[in-house]
Amino acid sequence: MTPKERAEKSAEAMWKGDRASQWFGMEIVEVDEGRAVMRMTVAPEHCNGHGMCHGGVTFTLADSAFAFACNSRNQSTVAQHNVISYLAPGMQGDVLTAEAEETDLSGRSGIYDVTVTNQDGRKIAEFRGFSRTISGTLFDE
Repeated sequence: MTPKERAEKSAEAMWKGDRASQWFGMEIVEVDEGRAVMRMTVAPEHCNGHGMCHGGVTFTLADSAFAFACNSRNQSTVAQHNVISYLAPGMQGDVLTAEAEETDLSGRSGIYDVTVTNQDGRKIAEFRGFSRTISGTLFDE
């Protein structure tokens, strides 16, 4: 199995049980080893009292892309620490895309950078995720 095939099969296995990402209306655009791209449209229920996409929703999109990227090797991996910087508001109707890229993997720990942009390519947020591999796999190889 190639690394891309493993990443795709891992994503398929994770997606089946990922009720949160599905509930938010996210979709997987692309996965590869150490990389994932996810997208969602900002719906009215995603907006805060200022009429902007709630920061927690933006964080969740970035976190989901991070999760699919760091689980791409079929090793169960969880978040250890995450941080986000909001750069611009997402608005209702915007199509937000989160691109997660592995920057370092050493032993059981990984670092992933996620950029969230809107349909015009405007940066909405920068997220950094720190992962920790735990026991288990997503599917039997």
